[in-house]
Amino acid sequence: MPEGDTVWQATRRLHEALAGHVLTRSDLRVPKYALSDLTGRTVLDVTPRGKHLLIRVEGGLTLHSHLRMDGSWRIYAPGERWRGGPDHQIRVILGTEERTAVGYRLPVLELLHTADEDRAVGHLGPDLLGPDWNPGTALANIRRDPDRALGEALLDQRNLAGIGNVYKSELCFLLRVTPWLPVGRLPAEYAAHAMTLAKKLLDVNRERPQRVTTGRRDQNLFVYGRAGRPCLRCGTRIRVANQGDGSRERPTYWCPACQPGPAPSPARPTN
Repeated sequence: MPEGDTVWQATRRLHEALAGHVLTRSDLRVPKYALSDLTGRTVLDVTPRGKHLLIRVEGGLTLHSHLRMDGSWRIYAPGERWRGGPDHQIRVILGTEERTAVGYRLPVLELLHTADEDRAVGHLGPDLLGPDWNPGTALANIRRDPDRALGEALLDQRNLAGIGNVYKSELCFLLRVTPWLPVGRLPAEYAAHAMTLAKKLLDVNRERPQRVTTGRRDQNLFVYGRAGRPCLRCGTRIRVANQGDGSRERPTYWCPACQPGPAPSPARPTN
C-alpha cells in the first residue's frame, strides 16, 4: 500500500532514471493533457511531497501524480518487456534514450506550472521524509481538533504528510492506544513521542523493499493485515474495523488487550 516511504522510493528511482536527461517520448493519457508534449525538455528533478510525486521539467512545468491505493511508476530499459499492467491502465509514458518511465493506474495526474505547485501540495502538513519536517508543527496540527480520533488525525495529510493505514495502525499499537482515542485524551508525553516514532518508522523503512515495524525476521508488522491472528505481544486475537466517515475503505487493525480504550463493538453473528 503506497505511503510516504513507498513514494520516496518511487521518487528516487524516477530521479535516478530521468533527472538530467532529455525526454524523447511523452505520452500523457489523460484527456485534458492528451495534446501536451514534453518531448525535448530536460527533466530537472523528481521530488516527493508526502504521498505526492512531482516531476519537474525545464520550461517551468511540473507533472504531479498521486499513487493512492494501487498506482505505481515502473522504470524500463530499452527492449525490456513492460510488466506493470495492461496497456489500458497506463496513464503516462516518459522516455529518454536510456530509460522509459511508465505510470500505471494513477488516479491523479496533472500538468501544472512549477510556480503553481502549491495548488496541488500546498495544503499538506510537514512531510515526515521531507526537509520541511517539523514535529512541533505536526503535533500542533493534530491537537487543533481534540475530539477527533487519533487514527483519523494521523491520516489527515493536512496535519502531517506521509502516513497511511499501515503506519496508522502500527503507530497506535506501539503507543498502546486505540486509533479511536480522541486526540485530546492522548497523554502529552505520548503525543510528543508519536511524532518522533512516526518519523523513525518511515525513516528506517524508506530504504527497505518490505516494511518492518517489529524488528523481527519472522513477522514484519505487529497488527496490520493480521486480523484474527494472535497479538505478537500478548496473544489476544487482532481485530479489524473500518475507520472514518465511510467515504473510503480504511481498514484499521488493533489489539483490544494491548490497546485499551474506545473501539467499535465486535460484529454480532447473524442467523
